[in-house]
Amino acid sequence: MNNKQIESSYKVAKERYAALGIDTDKAIAQLEKTPISLHCWQADDVVGFERNEALSGGIQTTGNYPGRATNIDQLRQDIEEVISLLGGTFRLNLHETYGEFGGKFVDRDQVGPEHFTGWMQWAKDKGLKLDFNSTSFSHPKSGYLTLSNPDKEIRDFWIEHTKRCRHIADAMGKAQGDPCIMNIWIHDGLKDITVERYRYRQILKESLDDILSEKLPDMKTCLEAKLFGIGMEAYTVGSHDFYAGYCSKNNVIYTLDTGHYEPTENVADMIPSLLLYVPELMLHVSRPMHWDSDHVTLFDDKTRNLFAELVRANALGRAHIGLDYFDASINRIGAYIIGTRAAQKALLQALLEPLDILRKYEDEGQWFERLALLEELKTLPFGAVYDYFNLKNNVPVGEDYIKDVQKYEADVTSKRK
Repeated sequence: MNNKQIESSYKVAKERYAALGIDTDKAIAQLEKTPISLHCWQADDVVGFERNEALSGGIQTTGNYPGRATNIDQLRQDIEEVISLLGGTFRLNLHETYGEFGGKFVDRDQVGPEHFTGWMQWAKDKGLKLDFNSTSFSHPKSGYLTLSNPDKEIRDFWIEHTKRCRHIADAMGKAQGDPCIMNIWIHDGLKDITVERYRYRQILKESLDDILSEKLPDMKTCLEAKLFGIGMEAYTVGSHDFYAGYCSKNNVIYTLDTGHYEPTENVADMIPSLLLYVPELMLHVSRPMHWDSDHVTLFDDKTRNLFAELVRANALGRAHIGLDYFDASINRIGAYIIGTRAAQKALLQALLEPLDILRKYEDEGQWFERLALLEELKTLPFGAVYDYFNLKNNVPVGEDYIKDVQKYEADVTSKRK
């Protein structure tokens, strides 16, 4: 489809939406300025640069597609390629294990901002803002329990690690003039039945109280729950109910990872409830499947419902949007594009809902009219609006990005050892 066809289709779509009181130009502008935080770990299967070992500790990456990034230069090159194929505004989300350690081993209770100054400069040069994560997995002291471990020596190690990560995030936020969002996710749990559910959660609460007691002005902390981990199927210390209670009581950002719940669970329904009690939300947009999590995000009902609830609650100003999946079975650059475009499409479709009409129907008890309009919206020319968004941002439209990904694979990733 050439540019004239895209523009012509957009004109028709614009008129169709205008008939419902929707300004498509305004929706595109909102999409352009809403940042999405790309996750660095899709490019290298969550290996990082600390030990160069496969992922372990409650999560795993499956697949052996060739061409993963094996050093920081390759990782940055891949991220730059991804961003070149996408329209919009982006941040980059780093795990602690992606520091620049200069070929030396730096244990996690010794890491500091100096190991990320290169990332800060690179991000500044590329016009990106950084987000951050502490890293409790893939370490000899990970075991089954970290921040909830009754062993004080191990627990203190992870407390110190997490405190240091908050200082790194604060340094990033100060350098970029915008708060760095730091996520805390721990894999803590047990494979089989435990009689110490209360004890481990009490210890986790005390650890978090200690970690969060220091107020840092240039970062924001968020806490992420999970249903279960690999090898920890019976009990997860940091469950949804634990973190929902903790974040509500302590005014902390709650991280809602859509890959961390049962595939049949309506995660979108959690948004309006959580927003009543927590200051902000961090979204890790992912996709669950049975007995696993963190698959490539798709433009499916769950993702669409997620963003619909954000927009309906007028909560874009209280939500931070990020991606979190790692698929080593397909082209990694392609996985980035598929997932990011899915999130963008879901947000754009939500912005194109005629909420004034839908709310009027609901307020007046016109249930048939409400349901009818919601159904008709599904087949409105939404795709033409997203195509125009990409054209406007000078990036591939429709399936055209496939050949760009194939070319990058032929020229770059296929030549990596």
